[in-house]
Amino acid sequence: MFAAVDLGSNSFRLHIGSFDGSAIRVMKSARDPIRLGAGLDAQGNLTPEAIERALACLSRFKELLDSYKDIEVRCVATNTIRIAKNAAAFLPRAEAALGRPIEVISGEEEGRLIYMGVSNTLAIPAERRLVIDIGGGSTEIILGRGHEIAKVESFGMGTVKHSSAFFPDGVITAAGFDAAVVSVRSLLEDATPAFQPEYWRNAYGSSGTVRAISDALLKNGFGDAEVSLPKLLALRDYCINKGRIDALNLAGIKPERVAMVIGGLSILIGLFQELNITVLHPIEAGLRMGVMWDLHLRSTKRDRRDQAVHDFLDVFRADVIRAKSVAEIAKSIFEQLKPSNEQLTRYVYWSALMHEVGMTVSHTGYHKHGSYLVENGDIAGFTTREQKLMSRLVLSQKGNLRKLGESLSDSDIAKAVLSLRLAVTFMHSRIELDFADFRLRMKNKIELEIKQSWVNLHPTVAYWLQKEIECWREIGVEFVVKAYA
Repeated sequence: MFAAVDLGSNSFRLHIGSFDGSAIRVMKSARDPIRLGAGLDAQGNLTPEAIERALACLSRFKELLDSYKDIEVRCVATNTIRIAKNAAAFLPRAEAALGRPIEVISGEEEGRLIYMGVSNTLAIPAERRLVIDIGGGSTEIILGRGHEIAKVESFGMGTVKHSSAFFPDGVITAAGFDAAVVSVRSLLEDATPAFQPEYWRNAYGSSGTVRAISDALLKNGFGDAEVSLPKLLALRDYCINKGRIDALNLAGIKPERVAMVIGGLSILIGLFQELNITVLHPIEAGLRMGVMWDLHLRSTKRDRRDQAVHDFLDVFRADVIRAKSVAEIAKSIFEQLKPSNEQLTRYVYWSALMHEVGMTVSHTGYHKHGSYLVENGDIAGFTTREQKLMSRLVLSQKGNLRKLGESLSDSDIAKAVLSLRLAVTFMHSRIELDFADFRLRMKNKIELEIKQSWVNLHPTVAYWLQKEIECWREIGVEFVVKAYA
């Protein structure tokens, strides 16, 4: 079973589902209109009231999740927590309330997960499609074919901002709508050439906003559920004639959601006009379904992060042969050290693959450049925490160990660092490692036993090992090397 928790700018949502052999079926869902985006003060901080609403909701979600056994859970936070200045103080409290880690994902990663949910729900292998998701704090536009994503863009415009900025105090005017639409088009204009109809066959709207507008069109006499520009303009005119958000009585739309629908309507009109969309098909799939599909694929060893790392190597023109050599050696050494957290093995492997990406910036200090690129790069599927971990490992591959600070107090991290450093050393010495000649232990001290004949065959490795002994000695760790017959 899988669960996706979505900390959105408008609502916090929870989906629990299972894979039935062909699709993921949602068995339980929950929603709480936290209105986190509206809970930002003038300084960009989450207000105490918004925080308390959020924590109470997450506590309720925890009770629900704890009632299930053998469930894999992933919690993602989107735009409002991305931009909130006090997010760092809020997140530990939120994680304690939920009882699970929370990932603050980028807009691009949000778009990729949205597309994953849509593409797996549609299951039309070769369809060229455009997917639009209008959230409370941001809008994602994704272009793809079948399951493959061609382009993702995230824009900082959402229903919360548009509703408050262009319809203040709930007043709806033609001038307000015009300004809202122009704002959307101005944000989009540089990106729109890549998303024109020549690149896709069908367009889909995945968000609750699009589905709510579709319901409003269908249930209030504007036509069927398919979304088109003439229908949107007719709904706009209806809203302008009413003059106020609180005067709107839209069948199918809960009163507390009307303001968000008005903000979303203005964004959608701008999208239709700028992207030349004729028809947008609402679809009951998006971020949460994408999160559950991602969990399912990881459980079946089809982890999209593998491809993301290889794509990252391509971007920075890394030497793939050298990268794979170091990665295989580092993985083997790490496994020999018997870490308590076997999950860390994959991060050691990925970090080793990316250890030379900094070469594209400079050969001097490439480990520092690589560390920055790995932490700040757009690597699909990885969380901020995961990228920071791999960034630290890339940084650790050479030079002194003092720069790692308290990280090495974790024995598994220390083993990961040792594995990567030795793998890089052996690769640079052009050594093909035979693990029959190599025994390594790391507890209170590091003990390396190697065959004397192996040392004789590789004279430069003795120099590098001596340097390594000195680096570990500087931080108070004894490193003993023994040669045996």
